[in-house]
Amino acid sequence: MTPRICASVFPQTIPEAVKLIERAEKEGADLVEIRLDSLETFEELPSLAKRGKIRKIATNRLVSHRGKFSGPEAKQKQILLTAAEGGFDYVDIELSATKLKEFTTEASERGAKVIVSFHDFEGALRLAELDNVLQKEIDCGADVCKIVTTAKRSEDNLALLNFTAAASKRTDVICFAMGGPGKISRLLSPLFGGFLTFAALEHRLETAPGQFTVQEMRTLYRLLGQ
Repeated sequence: MTPRICASVFPQTIPEAVKLIERAEKEGADLVEIRLDSLETFEELPSLAKRGKIRKIATNRLVSHRGKFSGPEAKQKQILLTAAEGGFDYVDIELSATKLKEFTTEASERGAKVIVSFHDFEGALRLAELDNVLQKEIDCGADVCKIVTTAKRSEDNLALLNFTAAASKRTDVICFAMGGPGKISRLLSPLFGGFLTFAALEHRLETAPGQFTVQEMRTLYRLLGQ
């Protein structure tokens, strides 16, 4: 399977978002994640969704989850539902959100698939904990289950990659580790069955620690024969 690369971008304005979408497409990314939590306005999301042919993920991360959206959860969800109805292919919401099953159902009815995310910024999880998170995401109606931890050492990647290989037989799963030591899992996760991996358009534009650039990932995959 050809690894899917999603370029993650943090635009502040709609014109900037348009330029980043165009650049992601030009760089050869398979998808682009628009971090809506950095946008100044949300009025033009439908027009943004129609830009280019690249598939788009709408993410609106709350401050409480290390994002930039400072509004209430209800407003966060409404913005994501507007993105879904406007034509975004995927919307991403945290597993800890309230009334999550209702949200996944409504987002699906509005035309988007739902990525349910879990992030651990402190370290790795044991296998039983990973299984528990995955099952919760499946139970709430996730189309894609996302589990991201933080690697403190290179060995932390091994458990995640083995887990990804097993989990990918049950559902579409995004799973890797953040941080410098987690770069191995970011790169190899799609080769173990991961649905996609994330990358930056260039250095200093990373949206999470440990991201390669899209071009770096394409080069590394070529070296690996992918």
